Amino acid sequence: MSTYKVIELVGSSNTSWGDAAKAALETAGKTLRDLRVAEVTKMDVRVEDGGRLLYRTRLKVSFKVGSLEKFAESLGAKPYAQEED
Repeated sequence: MSTYKVIELVGSSNTSWGDAAKAALETAGKTLRDLRVAEVTKMDVRVEDGGRLLYRTRLKVSFKVGSLEKFAESLGAKPYAQEED
């Protein structure tokens, strides 16, 4: 059985909504492991000075969460109630 965390991200691009989504996922992938599913929840476009367009894509992204025991072990913690020799 696995556990997943869902977060919301917003990516932006000067070329397209697809590139905005890709930018958000690439950035998230640098710090999050096991990205699983991305769902586009909103797209909009801003008109900036000079008529330049900024495409923005909002995503809900899920990633696999490791167990707390594995996290604690990675920090050097001993399991609860384990006595030292």
